[in-house]
Amino acid sequence: MTEALVEYKGAADDAFVQIAQIPRISIQAFCESPAIAQVVEQAAADRRIAKAQVKVNMGGVAAAIEAFRSAPTPNLIVVESTSGRAELMSNLDTLAESCDAGTKVLIIGHGNDIALYRALISRGVSDYVVAPLPILEFIQHVSHLYTVAVGAALGRLVAVMGAKGGVGASTVAHNLAWSIATSLETQTVIADLDLAFGTAGLDFNQDPPQGVAEAVFSPERVDANLVDRLLSKCGENLHLLAAPATTDRPYDLQELALEPVLDVLRATTPCAVLDIPHQWTSWVRHALTSADELVLVANPDLANLRNARAILEVMRAARPNDRTLKLVLNNIGAPRRPEIAVAEFAKAIELEPLAAFPFDAKLFGTAANNGQMVAELDPGSKIVEAFDQIARRVMGRLEVQKPKKALLGPLLDRVGRRKAS
Repeated sequence: MTEALVEYKGAADDAFVQIAQIPRISIQAFCESPAIAQVVEQAAADRRIAKAQVKVNMGGVAAAIEAFRSAPTPNLIVVESTSGRAELMSNLDTLAESCDAGTKVLIIGHGNDIALYRALISRGVSDYVVAPLPILEFIQHVSHLYTVAVGAALGRLVAVMGAKGGVGASTVAHNLAWSIATSLETQTVIADLDLAFGTAGLDFNQDPPQGVAEAVFSPERVDANLVDRLLSKCGENLHLLAAPATTDRPYDLQELALEPVLDVLRATTPCAVLDIPHQWTSWVRHALTSADELVLVANPDLANLRNARAILEVMRAARPNDRTLKLVLNNIGAPRRPEIAVAEFAKAIELEPLAAFPFDAKLFGTAANNGQMVAELDPGSKIVEAFDQIARRVMGRLEVQKPKKALLGPLLDRVGRRKAS
């Protein structure tokens, strides 16, 4: 039986709060302390609030009153106040005289006072939160004001990309989507974004006449109905948004070309797995930055290590408030191929692999040629169990315990013996 080496970092990284994307609104903050001003400025750079226009001012509610005496108010006014209740109420009444219809007000106070909270809400204030305020908590409060009220769905985007071409990232993406759909019984879409050479149609034995290209090249038409018509069914809970896989045209996409499609997927599907091609373009980087979870697939060699470290550095800088990127090592122990040990690879990029799959050309090759997933071909294998565990991790499901160290040793020895033979 083929073994899969699966190793977990622990429960801390599983703490994940799903926050809906904030729409294209205008936000002006009026802060009294540098600490809150810094929180708002850092939040403005987060992917969830990237569509909004955010401006940070100092001066608190007095500055807000002066700013809007003769100027239109934004969609959201954020005001930090250290004033007492009576003074704050008086200032807010003055500010209300200048507020346009539809403007929301979020107050950041410094006292945990339920009576004050009730008084503010009764006066029409949208929300009151207490400092100190972590970045994600601020974003969550703003998101709540503009998404929960309209019942916005909170689908999760999982982007899977290879550190190098040919490492098996598409295979991991497709089998991961299958596990999410079948093992977790979650409605899932696999979106093949390798427009010229995508293999999702082959792997799922599908040949749909339309797919993701129709949506990408007609952004003005993209809505839930269009995307639904472009999907082909691969299972009870799994649908495919296929790539054209043709080279009759170039696919030079603009940075935001995928945004309408991703917005619809996030709003209509509990989970969408994005099969990202190995290339570095503005739209690829934007898709990676926009996703809720990133899974990087690598083989244990020097080129993969270099590329993985480079991608990690960029994503850590672009997504400072998100969970750690997930690393999956693939093709461990390929015959007659020198490779970097799993522990050394992890140490070099300062990231433990979520899973390390051994080389198994027969299992994966047969599945690909038959248009099947590994779970269909060998449902009882450790490989399938590993994909199910990865599915739980990226979907934030039940905590998975680390395997006993006594088990990992013999498995690593077994891979070493297979490689030596």
